[in-house]
Amino acid sequence: QVQLVESGGGLVQPGGSLRLSCAASGNIFRIYYMGWYRQAPGKERGLVARITSAGSPEYADSVKGRFTISRDNAKNTVDLEMNSLKPEDTAVYYCNAIISPYDGPRYNGWGQGTQVTVSS
Repeated sequence: QVQLVESGGGLVQPGGSLRLSCAASGNIFRIYYMGWYRQAPGKERGLVARITSAGSPEYADSVKGRFTISRDNAKNTVDLEMNSLKPEDTAVYYCNAIISPYDGPRYNGWGQGTQVTVSS
């Protein structure tokens, strides 16, 4: 079994910054994509940013230029640096990883979610 544990959410004023971190542990042979999704009340969960094992990032249009994703393959961690935060960034943020375990097929793993609230 694999665990994805997130940290770093909270309340921040518009224009402020937050850094989210996620660490994967457990039965991990290889992690392909690692990334972050978010879900606001009444909306579907959607991609914020993801990064390949080679370090190639992909961002949602709404966060380009403001958010930066990074990854440490040796530690199985992924971070999301969020700057110039807007009220519309308010959501529960979920860590995601596409994982191959040692003894089974590839699957899509999720963290428990961390709340980010942008408000004055």
